[in-house]
Amino acid sequence: MQYLSTRGQAPVLDFEDVLLAGLASDGGLYLPETWPRFSAAQFRAMQGLPYSEIAARVFEPFVEGWIEPDELAAMTAQTYAVFDHPAVVPMVQTGDNDWLLELFHGPTFAFKDVALQLLGRLFDRALERRGARITIVGATSGDTGSAAIAGCAGRSNMDVYILYPQGRVSEVQRRQMTTVDAANVHCIAVEGTFDDCQAMVKAMFNDAPFRRRINLAAVNSINWARVMAQTAYYVASAVRLGAPDREIAYCVPSANFGACFAGYVAKAMGLPISRFVVATNTNDILHRFLESGSYRPTGVVPTLSPSMDIQISSNFERLLFEVHGRDGDKTGRLMARLAQSGGFEAEPEAHQRAKTMMASHRLDDDGIRAEIARMHGQCGITVDPHTACGTAAARAVGLDPAIPVITHAQADPAKFPDAVAGAIGQRPAMPKALQRIMEMPEHATVLPNELAAVQAFITGESG
Repeated sequence: MQYLSTRGQAPVLDFEDVLLAGLASDGGLYLPETWPRFSAAQFRAMQGLPYSEIAARVFEPFVEGWIEPDELAAMTAQTYAVFDHPAVVPMVQTGDNDWLLELFHGPTFAFKDVALQLLGRLFDRALERRGARITIVGATSGDTGSAAIAGCAGRSNMDVYILYPQGRVSEVQRRQMTTVDAANVHCIAVEGTFDDCQAMVKAMFNDAPFRRRINLAAVNSINWARVMAQTAYYVASAVRLGAPDREIAYCVPSANFGACFAGYVAKAMGLPISRFVVATNTNDILHRFLESGSYRPTGVVPTLSPSMDIQISSNFERLLFEVHGRDGDKTGRLMARLAQSGGFEAEPEAHQRAKTMMASHRLDDDGIRAEIARMHGQCGITVDPHTACGTAAARAVGLDPAIPVITHAQADPAKFPDAVAGAIGQRPAMPKALQRIMEMPEHATVLPNELAAVQAFITGESG
């Protein structure tokens, strides 16, 4: 499998090079040159298999030639053995044809573990083959950072620097990062927003001398391997409900769009997904685009669902590339307009292609509280604020009631106890692993919202 950039000006690379590169040299994101297709018989053969075996089958065409199938299967078995539920991503029925896909049974109690537990192992294999060492720099709006740290802490061939917006993640999310005492882990609280953190990471990748100097690698969902890993839970959940012999709809709380684009990949591979619902909070850049075709970020507003407090959605570039006919020149021009004038309008035909696949919905904080209360009262289920955006959207957009809809449950509600208590009058039960970190010392460095200051800290040149 070979990979190309969404902007069409970077070299075509193989899987290992894409894994370690993260961002393409032209500023674009990597995607396979062609989408592998699974037959109906291949999907049916996955029904009843353990999650790790389904994952190995889904990943195999993307890593063909880099790792043998038996080694890949062993890697996925090891990856998902650390999850605390035998189904890895169990499903809970909440209505006649409504389901929650619980993606939070990994080490950090959020959906990012599904991909980042695998990514650490993929990095290990690539670095051992090359005898190399990398510096991972990632930005987080809450959950990516802790999941990346959990996947990479203590590994001898990598250093990890995680940037998060000071005061804009929940206390539990922050402590999951800052209480990890590992020599190769460094937490940086940036005096800005998540978009500021993400912009710094992209700037570091586009600074070629700096990138080469520290051998920079990415754990954010700009890294293709992250998206690949998330594709497996679409396939696993769909075949549990009878795919490929029935259609499935998905509702995805969305911000950086990686989880939703993974669903697009599964659909491109042949999974019969009838519709995606993109659920947003007040920071509704994706909803506004799907409504109008205009992509114009505004200021980030802090909300009860902080992992979705994003206005510049990195992975959306991959969808733009797809709906514009995989034309790298067109995609590059759109992204240049975003950088130069603060936004762009998609071609009408491309916008229509996106709307044909995807509906969207926006939920403010009052709506989030109301939806958490509704799920608790009507279904007996406590959901986190991000998942609440999803369950509300699944009802609001008018999906075909004959088609099962699976909503991604993004995080254990215990990660957002104040928001949950504000909705239902009681704090959710906290897992023992989270209870422990509330008493542990924290390790973090607060830095100004300045690229030079962050780069100096990473290179050890700060005062």
